[in-house]
Amino acid sequence: MRQILLLHQTHYELSAIESTINRAFDFFGGGKRFIAPGNKVLLKVNLVAGHKTERRVTTDPSVVEAVARLALDCGGHPVIADSPGIDSFNRAAEKTGFMDVARRLGIPCVELDDPVALPPGESFHKIEVGRLVREADVILNLPKMKTHGQMLLTLGVKNLFGCVVGRAKATWHYNVGLDRERFASLLLDIYKGVAPAFTLLDGVIGMDGDGPTSGQPFPYGMIAAAEDALTLDFWLCRMLGVTLEDFPLWRAARQRGLPECEMKDDAIAGDFAKDYHFSGVRVPATQSLRLIPRLPFVGPLIERAMTSRPVHIPERCIGCGRCQEVCAAGALKHSGGNLRFDYNKCIRCYCCQEMCPVQAIGFKESPLVRLGKIIGL
Repeated sequence: MRQILLLHQTHYELSAIESTINRAFDFFGGGKRFIAPGNKVLLKVNLVAGHKTERRVTTDPSVVEAVARLALDCGGHPVIADSPGIDSFNRAAEKTGFMDVARRLGIPCVELDDPVALPPGESFHKIEVGRLVREADVILNLPKMKTHGQMLLTLGVKNLFGCVVGRAKATWHYNVGLDRERFASLLLDIYKGVAPAFTLLDGVIGMDGDGPTSGQPFPYGMIAAAEDALTLDFWLCRMLGVTLEDFPLWRAARQRGLPECEMKDDAIAGDFAKDYHFSGVRVPATQSLRLIPRLPFVGPLIERAMTSRPVHIPERCIGCGRCQEVCAAGALKHSGGNLRFDYNKCIRCYCCQEMCPVQAIGFKESPLVRLGKIIGL
């Protein structure tokens, strides 16, 4: 059975986090079921960029420390790792507290680099990830519970996109373009290729609004665990008030006929009822996702006009140029202190918003999105 465990946890005090995480592993047979003595254990954290812990952009260091301690107790050799999209890894890992955890426990905290190929996927035949991903004996997936400007939500499966090395992420965004279902299919191929043994999601204080970096901290009060991250993501999607048909990952999985789409009621265990809903969660309205797929004649130029677009917030901008640097489509540039977008080139990946350190890029709703809200789609 593809079962998921949802546990109440409202704060990050280390002993309490350790207790909850031990409870999660025990439910699935204990840490030694996943980790044998001598195993190289990759802790795939969410380190999208170097934000302070209180911004709730990245996996909390207490969660990382608790899982690392458990791996050590099982005789494993844990390694904290990720590949930020643009930031210096060492600077980002220091700012987020991951380096402090590594120093306390005497374990490595390293960047995923030296790309090697995954086995060919169903949709994409050559996807490269950091070599450590392929060399690890066990991968423990430690995502953050957040909304996402492009994909609506970033949970267990989306976290593994961080296994793609550095700026190759932007190249993938550009190659896939505006097609969210195709990008979701890429995420499915990465998930199947990486094959994490266990996913433990930090939803104690996550993010809503303009996630994954520009939203607001949101107290979900949850640690979630599963062997199957896809089932976990679909149930959390429903609990967050997002219709499954609006979630690109679910649509891509349904197109493949994956059994995780069945959503069986007996999959839920722990402290949250299967019909529980988080109230007041703000999900980005970047596209009227139920309308656009029904229009087969829509081409890229029309779809750009129908989709919400990133916009500059000049009073916040510090002119760092990260947005321009990360844009694989070459759709924006700084000129005279202003940021100018070429919306005919823009692929609406929102990487510029994701990498802005001061939330100086928002988005403007398209007329179609506003119409969708009015008529309840």
